[in-house]
Amino acid sequence: MLNISTNKTQKKLESERFYVLRTLNTPNPSRILARWLIGVGLVFLAFLFLPWQQNIRGQGKVTAFTPQNRPQTVESAIAGRIASWKIREGDFVTKGDTLLTLSEIKDKYFDPQLLQRLREQIVAKEGTIESKEGKVVALRQRITALKKARKIKLQQAQNKLLQARFKLTSDSVDYEAEKVRFRNFENQFDRNKMRYEAGNIALTKYQEIESKFQESKMKRISAENKYLQSKAELENTIADLSGIEAEYQEKINKAESELNGTLASLFDTEGGLAKMRNEYANMEIRNQQYQLVAPQSGYIVKALKAGIGETIKEGEALVTIMPDRPDLAVEMYVQAMDVPLISKGRHVRIEFDGWPALQFSGWPNVAVGTFGGTVKVIDYVNTQPGEFRILVVPDPSDEEWPDQLRIGSGTKGWVMLDTVPVWYEIWRQLNGFPPSLYEQPDEKTFESPKSEEKS
Repeated sequence: MLNISTNKTQKKLESERFYVLRTLNTPNPSRILARWLIGVGLVFLAFLFLPWQQNIRGQGKVTAFTPQNRPQTVESAIAGRIASWKIREGDFVTKGDTLLTLSEIKDKYFDPQLLQRLREQIVAKEGTIESKEGKVVALRQRITALKKARKIKLQQAQNKLLQARFKLTSDSVDYEAEKVRFRNFENQFDRNKMRYEAGNIALTKYQEIESKFQESKMKRISAENKYLQSKAELENTIADLSGIEAEYQEKINKAESELNGTLASLFDTEGGLAKMRNEYANMEIRNQQYQLVAPQSGYIVKALKAGIGETIKEGEALVTIMPDRPDLAVEMYVQAMDVPLISKGRHVRIEFDGWPALQFSGWPNVAVGTFGGTVKVIDYVNTQPGEFRILVVPDPSDEEWPDQLRIGSGTKGWVMLDTVPVWYEIWRQLNGFPPSLYEQPDEKTFESPKSEEKS
């Protein structure tokens, strides 16, 4: 058993005759399986070192990149009742085509001659304004005339006052002179009286001197009266001057008050006219709203209201229109942990619902049935908890997207990142790590909102 002897017995024994020897030999299938396993292991080991392009997966749907090219509802600006439909679902309409006709339901607008009556009211208001404007002009002219008349009257009164002052001065001088003359004659009369009483002068001489004295006395009294009269006239002239100022100021104030009242009434009438013009313009616009027209060319997707005679409210949606030439894009939702690794301009592979595809996410070159795109927009806030939205537009250097795509179709997408070995990708997936980059994404690839608007 120890196989010490040089005499070998294996050659002398026939192994096929002994069961134990037969069971101890290695079977041929096992050897084949072992060789296959070793080969598969070597292939798998080589596979682990193949290049693998990392990617970020996301799901979303087809949309239009420009908001105006997305499906939109046509709403009624006024309340009304559907009178007639001009289109059917699936019809193609151009911008300005009539979709339906509405009839009025508010009693305020039932009058078919409402616009004409509003126009007549406006004309009447305009006539009232013209009349009041004429009155304003007349009052202003009256005020100007009163001011001129006051100025003339005041000038006349001032001249009269000046004359009265001159006359008073003259009469005052005459009065003083007569007083002096009277005193002289009085002294002369007193002396001659004494002489007469003494018998030194004749009676005729005395009577002559007395006559002159009485005449001087009369002249003094007359000069005094004239002086007092001139003084009174001066005071009356001063009073008249104040009276003229007060009289004309009262007339001017009354005219200005009437002018202000007329202006207030004019402004109120102009406000009413502006209100009526506004109402007239609103009625003209409202008459145009009875015909609901297409805001842009497109296909009628769905009529949201049904039959004739159905009442609708203001701002209620009636029809959904799909623009005929939408600039298609894909809105994808990716996890928040992957957003920092995505930059604008990154290549994306997209799989559309309804198109057979065979996608190898790590080897996009061998994918079949997928289409290329580039990242155009990255939202700055999360769309829903834990997810951010990105917009992907067609890649001009890749195959064109199918013409049969419809907005709202589901999509799957892969944002392509850098290339790593397969073993690293398996290790990353097992540990739940995010994709890695050799370099930080270039911030210059992020276009500012201003540059996007300019473009």
